[in-house]
Amino acid sequence: MYFRDLPPTAAWQHLDARTGFEVVYFETLSDGLRVHGCTTALEEGQTWIVGYMLEVDHGWHTRLARVSSRSALGHRKTSLAVDSAGRWRVDGQAAPHLDGCRDVDLEASAMTNALPVHRLRLAVGAKADAPAAYVRATDLSVERLDQTYARANDETGRQRYDYAAPVFEVDCRLVFDTSGLVLDYPGIAVRAG
Repeated sequence: MYFRDLPPTAAWQHLDARTGFEVVYFETLSDGLRVHGCTTALEEGQTWIVGYMLEVDHGWHTRLARVSSRSALGHRKTSLAVDSAGRWRVDGQAAPHLDGCRDVDLEASAMTNALPVHRLRLAVGAKADAPAAYVRATDLSVERLDQTYARANDETGRQRYDYAAPVFEVDCRLVFDTSGLVLDYPGIAVRAG
């Protein structure tokens, strides 16, 4: 088995880039997985709350994301849906700039890094592009995020991936637990429970 079963819940403490906390709950569906999560944070003097519900199929392809945000800018909601061909809709409107993405990546979430890791199932030494529909925390704008994952050698039973998102000048090593949830995302978050 590639990863063990997910725990019923997990949590992350956000670091450096923001002060905050994320909590998620996992719900097994007959045809996939539903994730309910919430992050509260203080970033650059601004507070925000992001709540989300994601659905993925058994292959960990994103099907649906519903995201809400509250900040000094007000309350916002957005929904994303993707079909089996990788064509996206944002709030019911076609979003061709996202076509071909298989994952959603929430700026507010450390958990969403688990989606491509589970979906790709890379062997040690393998590398893959994993473009994602990236949702900003405060205004819920959605853009394409080009990123790569390269699986490094495991260490003490933990999978490690060299992660790069050039547009954000991010190039770091992510460490995942036996369930495929990130334990350490340098400068962003560490697993708290």
